[in-house]
Amino acid sequence: MAPDRLDRIDRNILDALSQDGRLSIAELAKRVGLSKTPVQARLRRLEAEGYIRGYTAIVDRERMGVGHIAFVQVTLSDTRSAALEAFNKAALAVPEVDQCHMIAASFDYLLKVRTKDISAYRRVLGEKISNLPHVSHTSTFVVMETVKDR
Repeated sequence: MAPDRLDRIDRNILDALSQDGRLSIAELAKRVGLSKTPVQARLRRLEAEGYIRGYTAIVDRERMGVGHIAFVQVTLSDTRSAALEAFNKAALAVPEVDQCHMIAASFDYLLKVRTKDISAYRRVLGEKISNLPHVSHTSTFVVMETVKDR
């Protein structure tokens, strides 16, 4: 189903679950104005069609010991398909890389990196990120405060 073919109720279901993925079917049905059976059917369809990719808990990363966030601009020395694939595969294997985005800009990738502190980040940068395939140079932006994380 194309995004423009989602009806109002489908969009309301997706919106409600994006706010609280633990909603019961009964509560979800109440919020969207349907009974439980059609909501369950729509939910299964939205999952099957890939609109809902999964459910997750929002974890307090600070309390987990990985509250330091840095964004890293990465420029590659080679941007042909094989080089991009090699970088992508290697970046997926770095546990400290929370997000990895290919960017249309003067650099090639933007990484969100989570570590314990600046010293741990420096080690990750020097030992892992800088050694990813085809990395030419990096530039780091350290987060001072997270205002919105959603």
